Amino acid sequence: MDGNPTNDSTSGACKVQVVDFDFETKVERSLPLTEVAASVEAGRFVWLDLDVQNQDEARRVLGDLGVVAEEIVEDALTSEAATRHARYENCIHVVVSGCRQRGQHFDLERVDIVIAEGYLLTIHKGPVAFLSSVRRDYKSDFHRFAKSPSFLVYELWDHLIDNYLSIQKQMEERVEQLQNELRSSSVDDSVFGRISDLGADLLHFRKILLPARAVLTDLSTRRTIFISESTQSFLHNMVGTVEHVLQDLLVDRDILSEALNLYMSLVGHRTNQVMKRLTVVSVVFLPLTFLCGIYGMNFDVLPELHWKFGYLFFWAVALAIVISLLALMRRAKIL
Repeated sequence: MDGNPTNDSTSGACKVQVVDFDFETKVERSLPLTEVAASVEAGRFVWLDLDVQNQDEARRVLGDLGVVAEEIVEDALTSEAATRHARYENCIHVVVSGCRQRGQHFDLERVDIVIAEGYLLTIHKGPVAFLSSVRRDYKSDFHRFAKSPSFLVYELWDHLIDNYLSIQKQMEERVEQLQNELRSSSVDDSVFGRISDLGADLLHFRKILLPARAVLTDLSTRRTIFISESTQSFLHNMVGTVEHVLQDLLVDRDILSEALNLYMSLVGHRTNQVMKRLTVVSVVFLPLTFLCGIYGMNFDVLPELHWKFGYLFFWAVALAIVISLLALMRRAKIL
């Protein structure tokens, strides 16, 4: 190895990293852009990483290299982030979407991967979380395990899936936090907005994973000269990991939905209890209100007004009515 293989070179507003791999001698070295074509012609494998800061400058850099079709360049620089892949006669173009956590949410980080016989090109705008992990960890795997250039494909997908797992774990923690909040005695109305945001994030993340699973399945099963069969077997195992993440997302959505339904059921139950107490009070006071209405009428002849114990008689009747109603409601298990 000739020192640091990850030295950066800058072309205008674009940051380029070029690493040359020799799998027989297990040597990697950094290259200037001018030596890329010669290295590929010499039978070595080159990884080019292009951080696009200016599209015109990126077109010039890639055009000078002459290793990528113009339609791939235009697609990488102008299309929206959406995981997909396309096969060409001399390469495979894969678009993946990494995720970067931003508080409780995440942003998509598009990376275009061009896999060819003599090189692998990654194109992105700005720093990408999972690519930084690849550059940090690929060296040990290269020296210990790598037997073909397609080990880089494995490294990219391995760290991308680790990125997905970390996002899924963060969402799982958000689900648990909201579930505990819904179980508490005091629930703020803002929790419903957070539940809505989390549900949208779970759905969005699932829409990222589904095409990633499809692309990974195709790369792991369809034979090609650009990916070795041994690497395809590892990629096939990763499909199962993506399946597990998708299942975990469905479980998280179900837990969130059940927690919300349980909370709404508790709210309904508490409301019913309040209405039940109000109903009991209404039933008790309805006959008393009736008696008050009768004796509040302004008729000249009300015999009870002249009874010696008429007042006590009124209260006795009222008390008897209240006790009878309470006894009947207790017997009916209303109280």
